[in-house]
Amino acid sequence: MYWTDEGYLLSKNNFGENSIVIETFTSKHGKYTGIVYGGSSRKQKRNFQIGNKILLNWRSKNENKSGYFNIELMKPIAPLYFDDKKRSICILSAASILRILLPERQINEKIYISLEKMLDELKFNDWIQLYIQWELLLIKELGYEINLFNMKNSDEKTNNFIEINNKAFKIPKMLSNEDFKVNHNYEIKEALIFNKNLLLENFILPNSLKLPLYRKMLENYYT
Repeated sequence: MYWTDEGYLLSKNNFGENSIVIETFTSKHGKYTGIVYGGSSRKQKRNFQIGNKILLNWRSKNENKSGYFNIELMKPIAPLYFDDKKRSICILSAASILRILLPERQINEKIYISLEKMLDELKFNDWIQLYIQWELLLIKELGYEINLFNMKNSDEKTNNFIEINNKAFKIPKMLSNEDFKVNHNYEIKEALIFNKNLLLENFILPNSLKLPLYRKMLENYYT
């Protein structure tokens, strides 16, 4: 079996003396795992930064068995932000969330396109708001959708609540008003906490998973 596709690196782990096992999120094949022989060598190591866009050539004797990759670097995303801790953690947060929530080998082009767009937009000043919007789109594509902009309570205040699993969660102003401009870190943290609760209640806790460490770190940057 053989295919070629583009994708983003989600994780890497050492395998033997000079090889690695990588998880990737590909455009036409979904999340895929495989071995890269020689991937930990000095020559190849720089290519395997989480978030980098890579061209993948996958081979296997059997479609249902683990295969191996030959890769080429298409776009170095991670190195652009090595000197920016927040953006670097943002990339790692997105990758770790996709790693635990995406089913293996299930295609989802909408999620792929949204990830690509979000990574391209990290260069903008409002990147964290764009990341928060990306999380909401991911949650929607995974099967849970709410219309945040049409939910108003009886007294027309913006402090709306939604109920999930018999728990009430406040909808942040940032997410309940399309024209709301973020001016303070606490407004960002409020939105990150709201998204975290959606992820926990709908996907992570029901499947006995753990919230990724990098997602916690990203939230902790905003106080």
